[in-house]
Amino acid sequence: MPLTKEEDFAGGNMSSDFCAYCADKEGNVKSCEEIFNGGVEFFMSQIGDDRVMAEKVTRKNMCALPYWQENDCECLKGEVATDEEFAEILSKIG
Repeated sequence: MPLTKEEDFAGGNMSSDFCAYCADKEGNVKSCEEIFNGGVEFFMSQIGDDRVMAEKVTRKNMCALPYWQENDCECLKGEVATDEEFAEILSKIG
């Protein structure tokens, strides 16, 4: 998620490394599973009922973030979208 406005940041804190969807109101990072499921739901709302693709895109998105590269999470283990699939999905929602 692009972090451009105060309300985009966790807790409205523009120095936060996390977006408003990945952290609670106090700025604490939500569980990996909660963020992953939210991402899957978001992508499904944008691309339709292709849960497999929504999971792959969510994994690719989350695995690119330093926080999730440093914090092991079972739901991020699995197939990820290719660069081409990811770009195609983003172009549909952009």
